[in-house]
Amino acid sequence: MKKISKVLAVLCLAILVAGLFCSAAKNKVLKIGVVQLVEHPALDASYKGFVDGLKELGYEDKANIKIYYENAQGEQANCLTIADKLVSKRCDLIFAIATQAAQTVASKTSTIPVLVTAVTDPKTAGLVESNEHPGTNISGTSDLTPVAAQIDLLKKIVPDAKKVGLLYCSSEENSKFQINIAKEACKKSGLAFVDATVSNTNEVQQVVQSLVGKVDAIYAPTDNMIASSMAAVSLVATEAKIPVICGESGMCQSGGLATYGINYYELGKQTAKMADEIFKKGKKPAEMPIQYLDTCDFMYNKEVAEAIGISIPAELIKGSR
Repeated sequence: MKKISKVLAVLCLAILVAGLFCSAAKNKVLKIGVVQLVEHPALDASYKGFVDGLKELGYEDKANIKIYYENAQGEQANCLTIADKLVSKRCDLIFAIATQAAQTVASKTSTIPVLVTAVTDPKTAGLVESNEHPGTNISGTSDLTPVAAQIDLLKKIVPDAKKVGLLYCSSEENSKFQINIAKEACKKSGLAFVDATVSNTNEVQQVVQSLVGKVDAIYAPTDNMIASSMAAVSLVATEAKIPVICGESGMCQSGGLATYGINYYELGKQTAKMADEIFKKGKKPAEMPIQYLDTCDFMYNKEVAEAIGISIPAELIKGSR
């Protein structure tokens, strides 16, 4: 009888301990590290969409998750410092916004799950083995925009254009990837083009100025350096009455003429769903294909259009934002 009582006592203790462990696991506050390359509307929207998406899925900062957000202000050295900090905190997941931020995190950890966004081609950026089968601790969402359609948009808005200035940062892999597509699209459309590259933000205004009188329009892809310097781009281009077709809506709002691009807020929300699958279903980034948004929107800047004397075709305005 005493043996049975001892056995029951041990079983009860085991059940109690197991229950405590389960309760602790259930109530665990997940640590999410965030590194954003630079502050500009598209990347800001990606972060907001990610946080809002998590909240819709039941994750709220300072409740069941703890978000450690850091902005590198466009500096690679800051990216390195932030990545080291997030890895040392032993985050359960790191969210990297933009290519350089993602590459830096990738160089610091091969074990912590990493989700990226605003990375045009993760394979070209060296983050994954392939976009279909990442094979690493990294997955996420691509901000690949319909570059060829954007060049077509340029032709529709500026039908007499003969030469286009391709404005981008020469060190951004995602930009070079898009520019190669743009060059092919220009060739098919009968447009001549000239590269207008920058290596830092201080060069942007001067490089745009060098295009005045030489091009009929400017095309800028989803380039982080150009996006953060759109005020400088617009200052020169608008005065010279050069239309700027850009890669995303934030650039358009900041002084570009028009875009046909993706919604970065929705891209962030889509990435949040991937985080949920990692947390709740135990999915591994290595087995999660890079995801893309299915829809794109036309947007134009009415004030810029009026300032440079451009009439936007009625069929484009219909249903635009």
